[in-house]
Amino acid sequence: MTKSTEQDWSALNAAQTNEKAKFLPLLRKLCEGVTEPLHTLGRPPVPLSDILFAMVYRVYGTFSCRRGNSDLEFAHERELISKLPRPSTILKYFDMKAMTPYLRQLIIESSLPLCEVETEFAVDSTGFSTSRFGRWIDKRFGKAEVSRQRVWVKVHLMCGVLTNIVTAVEVSDANAGDSPFFIPLVKVTARHFRVKEVSADKAYSSLKNLRFVRKVIKGMPYIPFRVNTNPIHKTRDPLWTRLYHFYSLDKEWFKAHYHKRSNVEATFSMIKAKFGDSLRSRTKTAQVNEVLCKILCHNLCVIIQSMYERGIEPDFWREDSDRAKA
Repeated sequence: MTKSTEQDWSALNAAQTNEKAKFLPLLRKLCEGVTEPLHTLGRPPVPLSDILFAMVYRVYGTFSCRRGNSDLEFAHERELISKLPRPSTILKYFDMKAMTPYLRQLIIESSLPLCEVETEFAVDSTGFSTSRFGRWIDKRFGKAEVSRQRVWVKVHLMCGVLTNIVTAVEVSDANAGDSPFFIPLVKVTARHFRVKEVSADKAYSSLKNLRFVRKVIKGMPYIPFRVNTNPIHKTRDPLWTRLYHFYSLDKEWFKAHYHKRSNVEATFSMIKAKFGDSLRSRTKTAQVNEVLCKILCHNLCVIIQSMYERGIEPDFWREDSDRAKA
């Protein structure tokens, strides 16, 4: 939340008290909108909507698939899923690359009930540790030693600064740079939200990123320049020089806008505190799908909080034209 926003503690208390009761129907409604792939041969599989529900619910419960099986039995009894998938089936789908686009789409769709609320956004990245270790030869002090370090997955995301809703996400290797993911994140967000401001740290400071926000989506980028930055860009682009002097002229004003970037740090903290900062999965594909499930769980929790704080009535899978009329 921004500095000027006062917390409605009674609404927050009601949202967290009723979170699980609201979470399951919302997840069911969200998964029902997924288009089932065409099946013509063999035994009918477990419906894709049920598989997605089971994957996300497994992450929400923070249990392994076997230990969380009783939760799925409860969901089946309440007719939230039509078939009860086995734990081994859920694990099999976690390891499918075909599931990644579905989870990405669910994250985007889960953010849309707040498209009329959020206009200012922040971008950053964070890491989630895994159970695997990497090895390399460390040659120092005249001798070679084998070193081991835990492998982690890097998550790049964009979120609204008022509610901390995640509007776009990318997952990369641990050593991937941040800046190349800026435009894809902003582009996805701008398809559904009116982007007035984008805040990011110095890692995203480039003419390409500034131009995209200012020229393409007509928003305002609040990205600080590095200490050794030349006010005149090598391409002589006037936007670079104009923004450099514009920000330098009134640093307090710039910092007031740039401070909104801290909300993306709060978003990461919310996700890790509630759903863990590590991943159970062992394969790269399963790790990507697991971290996407964490973010989807976070979004649904944000929607639930917004229901109590802002009177939002989430209605997933509506046409963009219908949202504009609402």
